[in-house]
Amino acid sequence: MNILLILIPIALLLVTAGVLLFNWAVKNGQYDDLDGPAHRILYDDDKDMIPDDAKQPRDREGGQPEAGKRKGGAGDDGDHGQHP
Repeated sequence: MNILLILIPIALLLVTAGVLLFNWAVKNGQYDDLDGPAHRILYDDDKDMIPDDAKQPRDREGGQPEAGKRKGGAGDDGDHGQHP
């Protein structure tokens, strides 16, 4: 029973320290936004930075693919008819 006289104050001190550390972390912004930076990298925001002469024909102004080109489907190798 005498051990409780030691363990209860130690437990109260640990709980108090935990609450104080948690309050410090919240006030300093540690829990503000956990998912934003992880998802932000997935957004494609560099389209305005690509020069018009470096864009693929389907990405240029107008957004229409070149005439006679088929889009996707069987046998499409992905190069869209652009051979060196």
